[in-house]
Amino acid sequence: MRLVGGRHRCEGRVEVERDGQWGTVCDDGWDMKDVEVVCRELGCGAATGTPSGTLYKPLAEKDQKVLIQGVSCSGMESELIHCEQEEDVFDCSHSEDAGAKCEIPETVRLVGGPDHCKGRVEVKHQQQWGTVCKAGWNLSAAKVVCRQLGCGRAILTQRSCNKDTQGQGPIWLSEVSCSGQEGNLQDCSSGLWGKNNCTHDEDTWVECEDPFDLRLVGGDSRCSGRLEVLHKGEWGSVCDDGWGENEEQVVCKQLGCGESIFLSAKARRNFGLGAGRIWLDDVHCSGKEQSLEQCRHRFWGYHNCNHKEDVAMTCLGELVELSAWGTVPDSDMVHISNCSLAFLMLDLIPAGPECLLLSPGPEWPGMSTEPVGLATTPSAPQQESEHSAYTLLSEPSTPIIAWRYELLNSLLLGKMSS
Repeated sequence: MRLVGGRHRCEGRVEVERDGQWGTVCDDGWDMKDVEVVCRELGCGAATGTPSGTLYKPLAEKDQKVLIQGVSCSGMESELIHCEQEEDVFDCSHSEDAGAKCEIPETVRLVGGPDHCKGRVEVKHQQQWGTVCKAGWNLSAAKVVCRQLGCGRAILTQRSCNKDTQGQGPIWLSEVSCSGQEGNLQDCSSGLWGKNNCTHDEDTWVECEDPFDLRLVGGDSRCSGRLEVLHKGEWGSVCDDGWGENEEQVVCKQLGCGESIFLSAKARRNFGLGAGRIWLDDVHCSGKEQSLEQCRHRFWGYHNCNHKEDVAMTCLGELVELSAWGTVPDSDMVHISNCSLAFLMLDLIPAGPECLLLSPGPEWPGMSTEPVGLATTPSAPQQESEHSAYTLLSEPSTPIIAWRYELLNSLLLGKMSS
């Protein structure tokens, strides 16, 4: 069993091994009891969510099998294989891959400092906390600790504590060697647990920046809006100098919001201007980072921008649910349940004989109710949905437009012509 594509080893798409091959789990009937068993089997903390496996990239390969479906656990099993399940999988594709989200178990901590991101390094072994010797310790190891604790970047590592901050009890680790890319300190090489010649005069002290967080504000969901980051307890915006697709993909991934969607400048302005601090500028990501914090950028607060250059964006995940919801006289309709995305699609959907106009629902304060034409046919019925959503109207007598969720991203990226 493993979780793939998440921010840490206790979150991601669920994959199981059968006969030497890894495959996914169908999410039919998948619930928190099933996730509880996954978390227990992997030695993670409490179950916190049942996300779709499609949120985690890279997606499962097309030739990778969906190995089990219909999983039903009581929540008390020690391993997923002990739960009821069907190995004869049918009618289940990778769009239905199951995901799991668990807390990270507490195996490392910083104590004796002003908050949980600064202090003496301690690790838990055999249900007892002990210190870490300075022998072999460096900034790469400090980076791993800061990341594991959900703090910001490592900014200081002292190879010995002063007398007021020295620990007591066992000295569990020494000769710790990390690359800086490990998910937790236990993945780094070290000497044998409890076998060293160190004293508490050599206890290691680490300081990390405050926890890094980000959010999208001004949109109608947490996956859409103006980007803000948290630094020193204060929210501030991000300048768009050098900002592009890679950076947006990292933000969407960090928020658990799927893929990013290209927005026109006009659409970005709808989220409004920020106020106060501009924390980041010249951000550069490869797209592989799990957090925007891991991307290169200027020092915090250094920039040559104003709030007209604030980054604003929209991600696909959790925003869109498409369903053909019925036929009315002379027109077929497709309901788009997220108004923000539908509004942004104006620049993205190609005009064609099937898609004639978009008309906003009546329940959105502050938004224009003027229909926007997507084709030149003047006979299109100008009808507004009674729901809080946009409605795509097809030409009278044409078949209902069969929009499917799995095709939407291709549509938005311009890979479909109609």
